[in-house]
Amino acid sequence: MADDDAATEFPSLRPTSWAVLGLLSFGSELSGYDLKKWADWSLRFFYWAPSYSQIYSELRKLEDCGYATSRVVSKDDVRGKRLYSITEEGREAVAHWANESPVEPAVLKHGVMLRMWLGHLGDPDRLREVLAEHRDQSEKMRVRAVADAVGAAEEPGWAYPEMVLRWSEQYYESERDRADAMLADLDRLAQDRTKKGRTKRAKPTPRSSDELTKHTK
Repeated sequence: MADDDAATEFPSLRPTSWAVLGLLSFGSELSGYDLKKWADWSLRFFYWAPSYSQIYSELRKLEDCGYATSRVVSKDDVRGKRLYSITEEGREAVAHWANESPVEPAVLKHGVMLRMWLGHLGDPDRLREVLAEHRDQSEKMRVRAVADAVGAAEEPGWAYPEMVLRWSEQYYESERDRADAMLADLDRLAQDRTKKGRTKRAKPTPRSSDELTKHTK
């Protein structure tokens, strides 16, 4: 029994390592360039937009664990290209992580909302510009997610990534709409402050002589 338990133990890796290993599970051999391109094509919409240095760092860890292997291929005496592939142990490990790891609540790290939260320290006009830019970026991401989902639909092995890309489309659509709603909230807040400012600065209405006489009696 102890041997069985030992056989199912896997090293503790960060989610980014599992993400790279998961990318390898979709192809036979992939270069670092391929992995970067595939990550930008799908992972960046919901999890990660890695740099090349991050990808290669994770690949070295995966090779150390025995979850990936690599080989250098040369063509016409040109500098060789290193190709990576997942091992059977790696496929088993990433499948175990995907099926057995605990479900953790999603943590939202929203830089624009952090700046909105500090709006009392910022310039109102600049805050509107930031939010409008975020709104436009969300719409661009939504359009790109739609296009990539259409591409995934053409590949039989990408049915699950297609579903995630469709989810990403809905997420960015919602993000765009929330930005529009918050821009409207900023307008209302500015109007309320203007009204309050006018009330505070309003001068007392001069009283007529009759009113002053009544008041003094």
